[in-house]
Amino acid sequence: MPVFGLMPWRVIGIVVLVGSSAAMAWNFQDWRYGRQLAEQARSNSETLNQLTQANAIQQRLEHDKRLILERQLSASEQNHYRVLSDAQRNQARLRDRLATADVRLSVLLDATDTPSIGSVPAAPGPGGMVHGAIRARLDPAHAQRIIAITDIGDRGLIALQACQAYIRTLTR
Repeated sequence: MPVFGLMPWRVIGIVVLVGSSAAMAWNFQDWRYGRQLAEQARSNSETLNQLTQANAIQQRLEHDKRLILERQLSASEQNHYRVLSDAQRNQARLRDRLATADVRLSVLLDATDTPSIGSVPAAPGPGGMVHGAIRARLDPAHAQRIIAITDIGDRGLIALQACQAYIRTLTR
């Protein structure tokens, strides 16, 4: 019986030894898995940090581009209003000169159509009579209307140029 009496202790020892080996193996796998999870979490954190920095840089670039565009549009708008006010001032000056008879509008007549022209004298120049093309002076009221029409046309052209400059600025 002495042999059989030692047998259960051996079995118990072997079971304990196998159990502790299994537990150690389990703990080792658990530790290795935990280390992999920690490494993956660190990697994900670094990736997220890099994406955040890239996004911040991209936002800053877009903000800078928007500020540059706003400055360009503001300068274009100021230029448009300066050109428009200059044209309006010139038109007003011309209307005033027409009203005071400082300037007279005339039209060039067809010299080949002499029977219907009659004897209309040419407009005088700064040095006296101009000998050349035959001209007829317009009525001051008609001249004012012509100047008003050209003023509207000038404003339209200036507005068109401003729109074109705006579109060119946006499409750059």
